Amino acid sequence: MSDTWTRGEFVVCDERARVDVVFVHAFLRRSYWAEGVPLEVVERAIENSLCFGVYVPDGQVGFARVVTDYATFAYLADVFVIEEYRGRGLSVWLMECVSAHPRLQGLRRWMLGTRDAHTLYEKSGWTRIAVDDGRWMEKADPDVYKRMR
Repeated sequence: MSDTWTRGEFVVCDERARVDVVFVHAFLRRSYWAEGVPLEVVERAIENSLCFGVYVPDGQVGFARVVTDYATFAYLADVFVIEEYRGRGLSVWLMECVSAHPRLQGLRRWMLGTRDAHTLYEKSGWTRIAVDDGRWMEKADPDVYKRMR
């Protein structure tokens, strides 16, 4: 059973089978956060995440995915609306839909990483980590996609 939200001609839906993987890959492989990502990696990420598509009658215009255990933690990733549909409030609405999703209620912590969309996420209640108190760590491999080619 999928959840769907409608606003005028726009639809946000969490039905994974409806996601246009080629469309998502085409955007992500040119993004700053997933530059060069192989199609197979995008397919696997979509398969193992709760995905949200933004649609118009002609097709998909946006995307977001959540990596979660549905109990305590969620990581928001790969959020975008294509350029020709920006400026219509779709990103803010997409974040509202993600936050309202029934399976994502009561989580203790959400996280995301962004270089340039802080204002968007702040409109949806996100805050910047004020102080690194030494608890947060990461294991990163920023060049992994280059080695996969």
